[in-house]
Amino acid sequence: MKRDLEGKMALVTGAATGIGETIAKRLIEAGARVVLAGHGVTPRAGAKAMELDVRDEDALAKAASAFGVLHFGVNVAGITGPAGSETEAVDAKVFREVIDVDLTGTFLSMKAELPRIAQSGGGAIVNLSSANGLVGLAGMSAYTAAKHGVIGLTRTAALEYATQNIRVNCVAPGYVATPRMLETPRDVLDGMARAHPMKRLATREEVAELVLFPLSARASFITGAVVPVDGGFTAQ
Repeated sequence: MKRDLEGKMALVTGAATGIGETIAKRLIEAGARVVLAGHGVTPRAGAKAMELDVRDEDALAKAASAFGVLHFGVNVAGITGPAGSETEAVDAKVFREVIDVDLTGTFLSMKAELPRIAQSGGGAIVNLSSANGLVGLAGMSAYTAAKHGVIGLTRTAALEYATQNIRVNCVAPGYVATPRMLETPRDVLDGMARAHPMKRLATREEVAELVLFPLSARASFITGAVVPVDGGFTAQ
């Protein structure tokens, strides 16, 4: 897979921490040159760091053009929003913020990436949804709606760009052991682990490995796919 990624240019949003940081690290290790986009990103060898908000269309356009050409987009940036409130009790401003970051932010990222990937002769995009983009989750209406939307956006773009040598796929993680997630009280974490048939959380590395595959030439006939990495959560 390293041969497929070496020398390619990639944009990763949400690259400062967590899953996005790990994906960016793996791309760099595979020889890709990466634009690290997000809040609090730091420069590293083989990469450019660009502070931006994924709701800023102009900033995303600059990030997608940072290396002159672009082959891959990996759209990770997102927020969960507050949990525990039934739909009628969710503040509309809070709902809109989650949709704006998670769904509109993914749309704007793709809007910046797609023409630049086309100009480079083709490539691939991977969007990060969630296992909760495939099922309902009580108490998290905004997040669940946004992540369902990311899947619909992914499938639509896959159809639109299939003849332009651009593949668009989606990865849907279950609960992942990110630094922020591990700040959750132990009893809550244990409950999250039990929600997966494999009785543990995913690691960031497990998600990153799955993301890299659909970027590679080994996945040359895969587009419009939504692949869970959820320890069996959505199989229940």
